[in-house]
Amino acid sequence: MNLIERAKNIILTPKSEWEVIAPEATSTAELYKSYIIPLAAIGPVAAFIGLSLVGLGPFRLPIMAGLTNAIVTYLFGLVGVFVIALIINALAPTFSGEKNQMQALKVAAYSYTPAWIAGVLYILPALGILVLLASLYGLYVLYLGLPALMKCPKEKAVGYTVVVVIGAIVIGVVFAAVVRSIGGFGYGAGRMGMSGTGAAAVLGSSMFPEDTAKLEALKQFSDKMEAAGKKMQAAQASGDPKIQMAATAETMGALMGGGANVEPVDQNQLKAMLPDSVAGLKRTKLEAEKSGMAGIKVAKAEGGYRDDQGHDVELSITDMGGAKMLGGLAAWAMVEQEKETDSGYEKTGKVNGRLVHEQFNKSSQSGNYDVIVGDRFLVSARGYKIDMDTLKQAVATVDLSKLDGMKEEGLKQ
Repeated sequence: MNLIERAKNIILTPKSEWEVIAPEATSTAELYKSYIIPLAAIGPVAAFIGLSLVGLGPFRLPIMAGLTNAIVTYLFGLVGVFVIALIINALAPTFSGEKNQMQALKVAAYSYTPAWIAGVLYILPALGILVLLASLYGLYVLYLGLPALMKCPKEKAVGYTVVVVIGAIVIGVVFAAVVRSIGGFGYGAGRMGMSGTGAAAVLGSSMFPEDTAKLEALKQFSDKMEAAGKKMQAAQASGDPKIQMAATAETMGALMGGGANVEPVDQNQLKAMLPDSVAGLKRTKLEAEKSGMAGIKVAKAEGGYRDDQGHDVELSITDMGGAKMLGGLAAWAMVEQEKETDSGYEKTGKVNGRLVHEQFNKSSQSGNYDVIVGDRFLVSARGYKIDMDTLKQAVATVDLSKLDGMKEEGLKQ
């Protein structure tokens, strides 16, 4: 089967296509040459065009930095598929499946298809969120593929999928940190982390042996996802497309919400938390919105602060709501790093127990300061012709303790 036909079938009719894929004889080299290598290149190439040629507003990543990002991200993407396959294979007996490295590689590679194809949207950076949604569909493809190829019982497929996804996100975070340390932009962290493998139990016991609360939360999350998976199986058996779509949305929402569907807080509530001025800069813009699809909703409020000398700060509060699991995983899998060059610096760490990322360019006097609050809210300050202290002052104007107290709002168990 040629590449185009296989990609089309795995996206449009994944259940029947897995039945075709299962008995196919192939090799690692053949699968990479005919499928993985060409499709994995779509996202990095599109991102180079989008970041270095099209740009995000008036800002463009320098050509050499863009090329470095594309090449390194592409190479790590190729390696990532193989690593994910290794973990899928290693975990098979845990979920009553059969170990088979070649079948595991097939599962990893073909589950990436929706995200790889959607990677073309990186040509327009503003459309990057759609790649995330395509990757969520890839989770459904993965869910269908594990029983077909790894021979795990269908009732255990959801738990298998969950630990695969968690592990893949952790791998993506680590790979993205390495990409940034080499000099790339690191765009691929989200995409790389959204399909693949994992070892929630293994990672939980090895990375957090002292934190029984996290292990218990992970177990509860797995149980909830298993219940959502049973609803999905019932929906598939019904043959009703509307019921199937509703069940898929519910499952995706539960997955990204950490085991529960999460309704973000009212955007006007976030809007009210933005100050009238920041470090002497008056507010010139105030916006708020709530959006989402496929069971995943987010709310965001943003204020713009400027003066006559061109000093500019944008302060935003985002309730990741239906995607709150991303905030939790970012904190769990945090890779502390600090990088400094002649032109600026970037570092990630924890301040007062919260995950913080800061980046600053000395030549353009621009940067950003981001804080994750309660594993759910992202408070971000970005500025031009300012210093880092100003950005930190901007974030400090938001009542982070109040946000922390809102982290359980809207949870629907």
